[in-house]
This record gives sequence, structure tokens and C-alpha cells, in this order.
Amino acid sequence: MNGKLNINQWAEEDRPREKMMAHGASTLSNAELLAILIGSGSSEDTAVGLMRKVLDRCHNRLSELGKCSIDELCRYKGIGPAKAVTILAASELGRRRKEEEPKDRKQIRCSTDIYDYFSPLMCDLPVEECWIMLLNQAAKIIDTLRISQGGLSSTQVDVRCVLREALLKRATAIVLCHNHPSGNVTPSTDDDRLTQALDQASKTMNIRLLDHIIVSDGAYYSYTDEGRL
Repeated sequence: MNGKLNINQWAEEDRPREKMMAHGASTLSNAELLAILIGSGSSEDTAVGLMRKVLDRCHNRLSELGKCSIDELCRYKGIGPAKAVTILAASELGRRRKEEEPKDRKQIRCSTDIYDYFSPLMCDLPVEECWIMLLNQAAKIIDTLRISQGGLSSTQVDVRCVLREALLKRATAIVLCHNHPSGNVTPSTDDDRLTQALDQASKTMNIRLLDHIIVSDGAYYSYTDEGRL
């Protein structure tokens, strides 16, 4: 009889997959993360218990684990060549990730930076589009997203959708940008209403609306520069 317990047979509080889905990967120990990779332990240990033994021999250092050979890992009861390869592959991925150059995110310092970013995307569009720029605490760009597309003179923006995207990306600041195909960058009454609504809604979520930019070919309007934000 096979005495191994698969993860789905463990007590609920010992299931690292469920713990990760409920609380996030950062809440798991190294042994729990490795247990997810190997899936099962032995007749003596759960996968978590087995990986605790392995890590204990490695002085609880992932760097030491990555130096193990397949043969060394296979000496543990419950670890065969397939599991050993999986562990070492994960170690190699971690090493490669550490070596990667961090992505250089553009920092937004003024309305001109926003215009320079969006102008190539929007200045020649035949219809109105509205985009958001999501920023971190250092005012560096996390992402930019088109949130609506409309007709020649208007587009509808759902403030809830904007805030949802900001929360999902953990942004601390937002920039709103849309174009005026007519070439007239003067904000409309609807533009004013949208700016006010998003500004108020953002504040309730502790997110700052840095600016609302209206762009056209060769010109732009900034609510912040005009003292309206």
C-alpha cells in the first residue's frame, strides 16, 4: 500500500496551495512553497515536512539548496529524480530572476512628461479615447490602459473601472488622459464633471489623481497646470 499523502489529503490548515490562494504567496514559508512543487512527501512526512528536512540540511538557505545535485536530493525518502529536477529548476529560475536587470520605469515629473508619453498614441486618432496612467509612490509608471473609446466628440468613462484598475495594480496615483479630435483642447462641461468625480472617488481610496490631460496635435490642456486639481 502506498503510504504517501498527496496535498489534497492533508488537513486543511496544512495545505499550502489553499493557503497561497487565500492569503498570497508571501505568507508561505520556503518549505511550503517547495512542497507545492513536489506535490507529495513520503510515508513518513508530508511534502512540507520533507522539504523542512531538506532545508534544515541546507541551513535553511535557498542558495545552498540550489547547489545540491540531483543525486544528493534523491537520498531523501520521498524525493525521486523528477522531484529533484523540479526543485533545482525552481532554484535556477530564482537565480535568473535575481540576475535580471530591473525594468526602468519612466518617472512622471510634470504635465509635459504625460503629454510626451500619450501624444504619439493619441494625437492622430479620429475618435476620442480615454486612457489612464497608473503610478507608484515614486510617480513612476506601473501601466497605461485604454479604458474607453467613443465618437468624434465624446467618450464615456466609468469611474469605478478606473479605480478597479488602480487597485488591481496597487497604484497610488492616477493620470487621466483623453484626446480631442477637433484640435480644441479646451475642456468641456463633461470633462470637468469627470475630473471632479474621479478626483473625489480617488480620495476615498487614498489614491491621488495627479492630472487630467487633454491632448490634440501639438497642444494639450492640464487641469493641474491650470490649478484645477
